[in-house]
Amino acid sequence: MSDTAAPTPMGRFERLLTLWVAIAMVAGIAIGTVAPGLVNAIAAAEVASINLVVAVLIWAMVYPMMVSVDFGAVAGVARQPKGLLVTLVVNWLIKPFTMAFLAVLFFDHVFAPWIAPEDAAQYIAGLILLGAAPCTAMVFVWSQLTRGDATYTLVQVSVNDLIMVVAFAPIVALLLGVTEIVVPWSTLVLATVLYVVLPLVAGLLTRRALGSEEAIAGFTARIKPLSMIGLIATVAILFGLQGETILSRPGVIALIAVPILIQSYGIFAIAYGAAFLMKVPHRIAAPCAMIGTSNFFELAVAVAISLFGLNSGAALATVVGVLVEVPVMLSLVAFANRTRARFPETGA
Repeated sequence: MSDTAAPTPMGRFERLLTLWVAIAMVAGIAIGTVAPGLVNAIAAAEVASINLVVAVLIWAMVYPMMVSVDFGAVAGVARQPKGLLVTLVVNWLIKPFTMAFLAVLFFDHVFAPWIAPEDAAQYIAGLILLGAAPCTAMVFVWSQLTRGDATYTLVQVSVNDLIMVVAFAPIVALLLGVTEIVVPWSTLVLATVLYVVLPLVAGLLTRRALGSEEAIAGFTARIKPLSMIGLIATVAILFGLQGETILSRPGVIALIAVPILIQSYGIFAIAYGAAFLMKVPHRIAAPCAMIGTSNFFELAVAVAISLFGLNSGAALATVVGVLVEVPVMLSLVAFANRTRARFPETGA
């Protein structure tokens, strides 16, 4: 497996994702202030704890990513297993638990003088949801920017998605239980099925219907904008409902960002360092570190809304994850590119 082509530049929209998210936040707060009835009507459109408006937007985000997942490539990983091993250990045995630890450390202890206990519990829950969902989509962008092996990256994402189907709900339930947050199991399982299993099945059926890789690539290119549109619209709705809290306590955004930043750089150091020690080629090492560092924030946002509501602190915490992710990941891409020569060209 190799991929020596020059990295594909990140699209302008994706490169400025943090800006668009920030604009959506401001717009959402403005709409919530001027027309609170509109966002309240959206919040009230629920069936079985699933908000219908947000469900459509989340599907718009997730479905294009799932069409890109090719499970047929999984068999090729046997030739270079070390990169996948690093990814799986970091994503499922380390990352969810370090995120939960940092969330509890900061919101139950360090930030306790400034955060009410009920708010702290919500922020902890949102951070746990972020930590339990490894990246599915944006990692392809980070892989391209580091000249990663595109096929191997696809294998890593595919295997993670397969594990996510069965492991996401139990890990989230375990960690929420440890932090003494009541877990509505039926809603959690329903959200996992709705936002992971069904989009994954839909993506697989779409790939089979399209047939060739050229047709699949063309189709995903056409529907890709739906993902970002869904994200921006969801952020605007969330901040429309959270506007009063944010305007009265803007510092809460910065507080939520602190454990996310520590987690992001710490997880990257663990995964990238392990790959270096195991002599994994850079084209595999960089993407495998990026997968653990980045988050499947679309899923985290969706489940937070389903479990705790659109105007919950948990939903706010997951959206802050979206805000900080792009600048953090771009800094790590730059670091990975600067350290390329320290890794072997072949092996793993």
